[in-house]
Amino acid sequence: MTQKFTVGLIQPNALDDMQANIAFVVEQARAARDAGAQFVMTPENVALMDWGRKNLLSKSYPEATHPALAAFRDLARDLDIWFLAGSLHVHPDDRAADDDRIANRSLLIDPQGNVAARYDKIHMFDVDLKGGESYRESSTFRPGAQAVVAPTPWGLLGLTICYDLRFPYLYRDLAHAGAAMITIPAAFTRPTGEAHWHVLQRARAIETGAYVFAPAQTGEHANGRKTYGHSLVVAPWGEVIADAGTEPGFVTAEIDLAKVDEARGMVPSFRHDRPFAPAARPPLRQAGE
Repeated sequence: MTQKFTVGLIQPNALDDMQANIAFVVEQARAARDAGAQFVMTPENVALMDWGRKNLLSKSYPEATHPALAAFRDLARDLDIWFLAGSLHVHPDDRAADDDRIANRSLLIDPQGNVAARYDKIHMFDVDLKGGESYRESSTFRPGAQAVVAPTPWGLLGLTICYDLRFPYLYRDLAHAGAAMITIPAAFTRPTGEAHWHVLQRARAIETGAYVFAPAQTGEHANGRKTYGHSLVVAPWGEVIADAGTEPGFVTAEIDLAKVDEARGMVPSFRHDRPFAPAARPPLRQAGE
């Protein structure tokens, strides 16, 4: 198993036109492969950035008939690369008649075009932001319930998506399951990105001693939604080794997985976990007590 390879992160400004979004990814993936990338990754909602529950449900598909997945499987075969579809809107196989919600699913594709792993986003972005932005992912997407680590030719890869970034226990679990690399494809809003994107990505890398790959959406999308960009590759010691800025395109980085053992050896926190009883919340005290 080789420890060195080149990763390419595609940064699109995806709109509400799936075929145009697919065409951009195909173009950029070919350019990234020409630049040496052996593993190409894309962000959350890579095939569609639309607005409204009705629109999202009407433009989702089962895996077997998803046009973006079919295109990306062909692309991986044609380019002989590993490929991450950061997330697609997919009908779950066990979709219930009384629950029409879809999965926000990340799909890892091998160079033969096979789906090597799939992960459904666990944590739903249900928030109200300053400035009037409001999101209720749980009304459209059914949360996943399973953490996923997948084998690649270079090492084990943990799969997550966007808002998962704010839940460090998930990343600790992936690292304990052997992940030396973790993907965080995202469509981070501009306000939260400006405040937290870089520091949280670096924190997840430092806490796990793993490489973090975070391909991201950028620019203005349907309904005026704005995303932050700055697709990142973060090394296990926490240094940013690639940053795509805010323009659509791609960025590459050289990966050396020997850095994982090096970082974990310098701060061996994985050998220091200890069980403990959870804190009990005490009653509030009144002023003057």
